[in-house]
Amino acid sequence: MKVANGYEYVAMLEEVAPKKLAMENDPIGLQIGDLSKKVRKVMFTLDVLEEVVEEAVRKNVDMIIAHHPFLFRPLKKIDMATAEGRMIRKLIKHDIIVYAAHTNLDIADGGVNDILAKLLALQNTTWIVPTHTENYMKIAVYVPEDSVEHVRLALMQNGAGKMGAEYEECSFRTYGTGEFKPSKKANPTIGKKGELTSVGEVKLEAVVPHSVADKVVKAVRIAHPYEEPAIDLIHLQNLKEEKGLGRIGTLKKEKSIEAFIEDLKGALAIDHVRFIGDPSKIVKKVAIIGGDGNKFIHDVKRSGADVYVTGDIYYHTGHDLLAIDLPTIDAGHNIEKVMKSYLKNVFEERAENLKYEAEFIVSEVHTDPFTFL
Repeated sequence: MKVANGYEYVAMLEEVAPKKLAMENDPIGLQIGDLSKKVRKVMFTLDVLEEVVEEAVRKNVDMIIAHHPFLFRPLKKIDMATAEGRMIRKLIKHDIIVYAAHTNLDIADGGVNDILAKLLALQNTTWIVPTHTENYMKIAVYVPEDSVEHVRLALMQNGAGKMGAEYEECSFRTYGTGEFKPSKKANPTIGKKGELTSVGEVKLEAVVPHSVADKVVKAVRIAHPYEEPAIDLIHLQNLKEEKGLGRIGTLKKEKSIEAFIEDLKGALAIDHVRFIGDPSKIVKKVAIIGGDGNKFIHDVKRSGADVYVTGDIYYHTGHDLLAIDLPTIDAGHNIEKVMKSYLKNVFEERAENLKYEAEFIVSEVHTDPFTFL
């Protein structure tokens, strides 16, 4: 068993919620600490509050992975008389890493909004607000037949060969003959200098996201037996992957919004919601954006949703929602706590496969600041 460091757990998190998905100016990533440190216990939390830090110290946690960045705005000073200053002092004193995955975890497949949509039993879901487009390329490399599998693994292990969310390790092989004449300065793996050489080769092709194309090419060059391998990169106009914020889907059976609210409270384990609109209206199509959903109300209206589920709706936004006739359930920002158990399960499974020695826990601190009396 291996004791992994913080960088290795960040790499694990990147597989779930790539940083490239984060919205502009979102301060995700390392908040405090040394990622080279060995990590034996990881704790997942929605918020990093003083009580959460105290819990981490008490439970001998090495790394906190949070949804909400606690250093959301640049610090002008660290005042130890404040809760924020005390947190920073305790984190440094006890050598605890804090790392945040925020809007990237909201947008990612399987992330916060997908979890919420699943809990609400939404079907045929798609995103509401487009945030990220990944263009694709096709890589083709010519490989001697006895080295094909080695090069294929280099492609697949570095991000090539994925088609949508359902298929991976996709490639195509074409068999043929490669010819080349090494110069006097060459150091050929096959053939002799100055002589025309014919070799049975395979043209190995796969799709690759544009963002990792350089990484894939580098890996192929390292794995390839030739001194100068032939590698083609072709931009694909007909293939791209789009991701976005929020989810919209349909209920299996239509029902009144009032009945839907009761189901929602049970599914999300909450006692109260705020509601804007007519609760007797019938709902079939549901939109959900975890967290603060104020600025997306017109995107949701255009999506054709019968009801909008989100959090932190402002007073005047409530008037706007009435004006555009978009019934809205403010279920609170704290419903995003569903990410804690999700990440715990993902990390446990992947750590087991990688033979990492570690313990994963979720914070037991209730971080919702609101109490309904």
